[in-house]
Amino acid sequence: MQNVIKKTNWRKFLLNDLIRNKLLYVMMLPALIYYIIFHYGPMYGAIIAFKEYTPSNGIMNSEWVGLANFQDFFSGFYFWRIFKNTLLISLYSLIFGFPAPILLALFINELRSQGFKRIVQSVTYMPYFISLIVVCGIIKDFTNSGGLINTLVSYFGSDGKTMLQNPNYFRPIYILSEIWQHFGWESIIYLAALSGIDQEQYEAARIDGAGRWRQMLNITIPGILPTITILLILRMGNLLNVGFEKIILLYNPSIYETADVIASYVYRKGLIEFNWSFSAAVGLFNSLINLVLLVTANYISRKTSENSLW
Repeated sequence: MQNVIKKTNWRKFLLNDLIRNKLLYVMMLPALIYYIIFHYGPMYGAIIAFKEYTPSNGIMNSEWVGLANFQDFFSGFYFWRIFKNTLLISLYSLIFGFPAPILLALFINELRSQGFKRIVQSVTYMPYFISLIVVCGIIKDFTNSGGLINTLVSYFGSDGKTMLQNPNYFRPIYILSEIWQHFGWESIIYLAALSGIDQEQYEAARIDGAGRWRQMLNITIPGILPTITILLILRMGNLLNVGFEKIILLYNPSIYETADVIASYVYRKGLIEFNWSFSAAVGLFNSLINLVLLVTANYISRKTSENSLW
């Protein structure tokens, strides 16, 4: 009887909420439809990871092979190479790339000249709007044998050869270019969080004799810490999702040793070699690892602080 009452109350609450906030639900509909069609709908196709998929037979009629594709991947010659490369590039991006927009936002927040602040924001935002094709073209031009960066580096003992032919240079080039391209745009959310901090706290701190450095440590950083925590959790959920588009545009067989990652491997196996089932298994493995990292990061954050996604 109690369960029936609970279900009735829940349905009544839902109906009342739909009537009361109908305009908000209508506004939410396009995003909901988008996610259903392009994110949840395609999840049905993940079943081909457990089959020997052929287009002529279709998904349901293809031969069921169970975990054979996963076993082939784990025992394959390239497994440890691509897993190590993906992990290292992801960790370097997290260590050096995640704090960059935070530091930029703190720097912009400390600027007193509004004109100079707008110039800094415009200059740092612009790379985000440059086409990835153009960005990769710039990187290739600057790092070839006669490029600007290569010429500067050659003064410090470099051999002067094209840097994208040397496996040791790929990771620094990729990480630095990622930071340059995204840190300005990603700082916007931290600047928004900074604008929400109560200004009376700064006035009280100045009255107590606190300088700008102490104000930053005791007011500014704690004020944006919840935002940092949430974004870090989300970043952990995408830790192994290294952007394959940029890597494919930059890498070549001579630097596969350090440049080949899970996403680029899936691209080659699925779209070039037409091994759809194997590439689906690799992609599913990558998604499961990201899910575990997301849940773990959220759990740790919930236990150690008051901030979490759920």
